[in-house]
Amino acid sequence: MQRRMFVGAGTGALIGTVAGWPAQAQKLTGDVRFLCGFAPGGTADLLCRILAEATTPEVGQKVIVDTKTGASGFIANEIVANSPPDGRTIGLAAMAALCVSPVMPGQKLPINVDTDLTPIANIVGVYNMLVVGKHVPYRTVPELIAYAKANPGKLTYASAGNGTSQHLAGELFKKMAGVDILHVPYRGGAPAIQDMISGNVSMMFGNMPEFLGQIAGGNLIPVAFGAPRQSPMFPKLPLISQYLPGFSVVNWFAVFGSKGLPTDLVDFWNKALRTAVAKPEVQKRFEESGMDTIIGSPADLKATIVADRKKWAEVIKEAGMRAD
Repeated sequence: MQRRMFVGAGTGALIGTVAGWPAQAQKLTGDVRFLCGFAPGGTADLLCRILAEATTPEVGQKVIVDTKTGASGFIANEIVANSPPDGRTIGLAAMAALCVSPVMPGQKLPINVDTDLTPIANIVGVYNMLVVGKHVPYRTVPELIAYAKANPGKLTYASAGNGTSQHLAGELFKKMAGVDILHVPYRGGAPAIQDMISGNVSMMFGNMPEFLGQIAGGNLIPVAFGAPRQSPMFPKLPLISQYLPGFSVVNWFAVFGSKGLPTDLVDFWNKALRTAVAKPEVQKRFEESGMDTIIGSPADLKATIVADRKKWAEVIKEAGMRAD
């Protein structure tokens, strides 16, 4: 059923509504600005656009993605934090911004993520996957661990930079497996993947979507999932936790509101997001993009932040990591 109507293409302004909108949709009085702090074409950008399209009918206003890249997403996060608490500005925040940056020694942040942002809902986790270059003869977790133990410092793992989720996953693997593997940081995921393909680095932990093209081309070999469960795209690929019990890396994305967002608007947005994410077409796009739905309540999100921050703080301390 057609539930809304926009006219006035020059301004994009909402002129009227039609019957069928939920009554609480009238909580919002104009278009919604959805801040994305990550470059177009990536997982976060795709997620924002899927959510913007799917939530527009639920909130009764047009949801517009506004991309503001830089500072690992904190430029966008700061805009959200300082926006009026009227529910018309929301933003996407990554696990690293909420759980890693606040406990990273030497890291200076423009906002206090605990007091300047209001948690609304966790949305998806991106499947973490361990891959090796095709030049690497070790294709299972036990084989990699055995080689690393017999040859300390010979295996290398790439990351998109110090303090990234790839770096943290590698350090967690080293800690739990009791091995010495050399970290090779790059400025972004693309050059890291290219060097792995070229044979200059052995392996990498990362978000499954960024590997799919090279896996399909035979340049990268999937070894195991670092995520808590398999993606339907690789149902037979084992979990690292089968060999290292408790190993789990979830690079998740959550939606936040501005500082001081009232509880009724938090609940309104949480309900709208839950409804949007449950749509079959949204679930299909998530699955095709390597995303795993983990949506819950604002309290669930707060608990996840506390648990993950503690977990990664311990890894950071043991590895002696510092911000660049």
